[in-house]
Amino acid sequence: MKQLNDIVDSKILEQYNTQEKRSYLGASSIGDECIRKVQLQYMQKDQKISAKQVRTFDIGHCLEDLIIKWLRIAGFDLKTRNENGEQFGFSAADGKFAGHVDGIILSFPEEFASAAGITGQGSALFASAAEVTAQGSSLLEIKTMNHKSWNDTQKRGVLVSKPVYYSQVQLYMAYMNLDLCLFVALNKDTSDLYFEIISFDPGMAQKYSDRAVQIIKATENNELLPCVSGDSSFFLCKMCGFRDHCWKDA
Repeated sequence: MKQLNDIVDSKILEQYNTQEKRSYLGASSIGDECIRKVQLQYMQKDQKISAKQVRTFDIGHCLEDLIIKWLRIAGFDLKTRNENGEQFGFSAADGKFAGHVDGIILSFPEEFASAAGITGQGSALFASAAEVTAQGSSLLEIKTMNHKSWNDTQKRGVLVSKPVYYSQVQLYMAYMNLDLCLFVALNKDTSDLYFEIISFDPGMAQKYSDRAVQIIKATENNELLPCVSGDSSFFLCKMCGFRDHCWKDA
C-alpha cells in the first residue's frame, strides 16, 4: 500500500535528518567529478535526499558486514575495529580531512594470494589491533553495486569505471602507510563478487590530497569553487542533491 510506504519513508527521512552531519572533509567523496559538490558537503549544506537513497545506504552497510563474514570464512585474517571498537582510519589537517576504512587485512589465505599474484603477504602477525597499519597489512574496501554498475567495474576496472572509489583507496593507503588494497564489489542483483588488487599510486594520492587542501582553504576564505558545469541543466547538476545551494550561491 502506497500509504504505508509513505509513512515508512517519512519516518526514515525524519530519523536521517536528525543525524549529526559530518564535520570534516571525507576521503570517500574527494574524487567526485564536481569539486563544488564536495565543498558544499564539507560546508554542511543541506542535501536533498530521498528515503529510497537512505534505504540503499543502509542496505549497503548491512551487505558489507556479510561480505566481511564471507572473507573470514574463506580464510582472510582481517580486522574492522580497533581496540576501542572504532573504525580504523586517518585524520589530517587538524581533523579537517579524514576517512574511515572498511577493514585492514592482516594476511590473505594462501590460495588467494597465489591466484592474485600477491607476494610478501600471508605471514604478518600483529600483537595487537593498534599495529594493523604496520608493514605487511593491506586495505580492504567493499562496495555494493547494481548489475549495470558492477558489470562496468568488472569490465573496465576501478580506475576507469569508478574513479571516486579509486581516489578514495589511494588516500587511505597514503595516510595509513599501506601498499595494497583488496577492492571487493558485490552485485546486489546477482550476488556475484568482483575482486581487484589495487596498488598504491603516490602520484594519484598526492593529487587528491592537494585537492582536499584546496577545498579546505577555499572554504576558510569564503571562496566557492567552480561547478562541474556552467549549465544547471547539465545531467550531473540535475541529479545533484546540492543543486539548489549550488545555483543559488553561485
